[in-house]
Amino acid sequence: MSSRGHVPVLYHETLGMLNLKTGKTIVDGTLGGGGHANGILEKITPGGKLVGIDRDAAAIERCAKRFSTYKEQVTLVHDNFKRIKPILYDMGIEKIDGAVLDLGVSSFQLDEGERGFSYNTDAPLDMRMDQGDSLSAYDVVNGYSESALEETIREYGEERWAARIARFIVKEREGKQIKTTKELTEAIKKAIPAAARRDGPHPAKRTFQAIRIEVNGELTGLREALEDYVSVLRSGGRFAVITFHSLEDRIVKQTFKRLFNPCECPKDLPVCVCGKVSQIKIITRKPILPGIEELEENPRARSAKLRVAEKR
Repeated sequence: MSSRGHVPVLYHETLGMLNLKTGKTIVDGTLGGGGHANGILEKITPGGKLVGIDRDAAAIERCAKRFSTYKEQVTLVHDNFKRIKPILYDMGIEKIDGAVLDLGVSSFQLDEGERGFSYNTDAPLDMRMDQGDSLSAYDVVNGYSESALEETIREYGEERWAARIARFIVKEREGKQIKTTKELTEAIKKAIPAAARRDGPHPAKRTFQAIRIEVNGELTGLREALEDYVSVLRSGGRFAVITFHSLEDRIVKQTFKRLFNPCECPKDLPVCVCGKVSQIKIITRKPILPGIEELEENPRARSAKLRVAEKR
């Protein structure tokens, strides 16, 4: 991590792609530390408006202090970014000029050891982005059946050792409940053969990712949310989405592709008769990846991918 603190991933690329101008209304649906939001505000003021959304109350509180001088130009909302339509409706906003989503866990959440997101810090098993939610990592690890754990770890973690890890977790909790990230990490390490642990990422990385996604329902309703963001964009408005793992990126890629070409007619028909029209232009045919300099500055950016679409 940079000595300069929390670094927004793909910062310059994202802001450049949003075509920001004074007076525009922009939504940052995943506020986090406010890094992208700060850059957006600098470009849309005076006269612009930023709507910042985050399901983590700590992020809202932090950004309320950071952006206190902007007053009327910033509205912060403690909510899930997927509820963009009711959020804008309650604010009396019909259309926006751009939006950014930086999906996944924030640097602040990873660095706050007590939140239980990191396998590098011993802490109670939690992983809730919204502390008001009922389901925690503790509930998943100690309450899910072996088959449910295996499915979660395989699907959301894309972990080849999912069956063994689930079996070892269940065996471990038979003696006593698994209460901390350290205890979970040790159970995972026991499950993965030593030869497989020597190469690649930390042995607990994929399982922690899977449990976090399950706890926070990160992929549930993501496709519909992406469609909702496109629907509230003005013509020419840009939508930038940063993902950190292949499951998210696949959903974004497929959703953009479908919104670009929604035709459902049989391939052998010479002309379209279904009447479905393209909603977006895809600006990034291939995702934008972090450069060498950014990776040296911020190793957490290594799996980031940026995709951008423009409303027709």
